[in-house]
Amino acid sequence: MRIGELSRRTGVSPRSLRYYEEQGLLSSSRSDAGQRHYSDAEVNRVALIRQLFDAGMSSRVIATVLPCVDLPGDLGVAEETYTAMMRERDRIDADIAQLIEERDALDALMQINSRHRAELSRTSDQVAQPA
Repeated sequence: MRIGELSRRTGVSPRSLRYYEEQGLLSSSRSDAGQRHYSDAEVNRVALIRQLFDAGMSSRVIATVLPCVDLPGDLGVAEETYTAMMRERDRIDADIAQLIEERDALDALMQINSRHRAELSRTSDQVAQPA
């Protein structure tokens, strides 16, 4: 199938499909006119690539994980893939911890702002009332 058909079947834009190919995540054959042709198996591969992107992996990391699909019987590849996924999970955990710290810092600033606004409101109420 050509790139347009793969795009329709997967919901992934032709531009993204070309990017996947540039990154070594997807492969195609070329016609004499230079058009990309994909096998039906590439539909499932694109779905897997999307799952990996949705899991927060970069194309660089996905490239290290895909050999597990290509060589399912290779224990060494399976171990490397697991290690890569664990590194990604650890990175995501660190990102979450950082975001929690940032949210807590913002909450503290918001509390200060709330007290300041309340003080300003009391001051403006006192100025507005005649003595």
